[in-house]
Amino acid sequence: MLVFKLLLIEDDATLFNEIRDRLAGWSYDVYGIDNFSNVIQEFSLLKPDLVIIDIQLPKFDGFHWCRMIRSNSNVPILFLSSRDHPTDMVMSMQLGADDFIQKPFHFDVLIAKIQAILRRVYNYNNEPISLKTWCGATVDYERNTVTNDAGTIELTKNEFFILKLLIEQKNRIVSRDELIKSLWDDERFISDNTLTVNVNRLRKKLEELGLDHLIETKVGQGYMAKEEGH
Repeated sequence: MLVFKLLLIEDDATLFNEIRDRLAGWSYDVYGIDNFSNVIQEFSLLKPDLVIIDIQLPKFDGFHWCRMIRSNSNVPILFLSSRDHPTDMVMSMQLGADDFIQKPFHFDVLIAKIQAILRRVYNYNNEPISLKTWCGATVDYERNTVTNDAGTIELTKNEFFILKLLIEQKNRIVSRDELIKSLWDDERFISDNTLTVNVNRLRKKLEELGLDHLIETKVGQGYMAKEEGH
């Protein structure tokens, strides 16, 4: 698994710590700036794979540091801004930034932008897709977890496999026979009664995230994962 180094140039300590901690959960190494008067030296020593820059910074703004970085590096740059000015986005693109995100932002949006930039720049599209977004939650295929603003839940292999099958065919009824057959083909034997138990357990865990109502029972037909409702 590739581990990328990210330089987060953000002077708000609370926001920096939150972003660093959450990105660490996705196996990114996140570094900050100790001296905002000497960003270029720290950038040069670290040699990050991606730079995330806030526009409003002490000493010099993010645009200044973007110009300095672009004068000697093509490293991808993602801008953060708390200002609602279209000119900020225009200026960012003109200076050579790869993307722009406005505060406050949902973490799923940030991670999606980071992944898209890294895939495009470092060409690792052949890696399996391990993250999926569903109704504002991030579904991690490697960790068997579901995460949103309410927290993170861990699912058993059967529970996760059922959820995966449902959300990959969201807004479509998946029959009980299809679910059972898929689990059987995947060498996870499951009977009709066991399927009911696992779906009920899955719903109970999703309730912690406020998502339980999005798995619907279609009497006499099967189950359906709805897309809307977050």
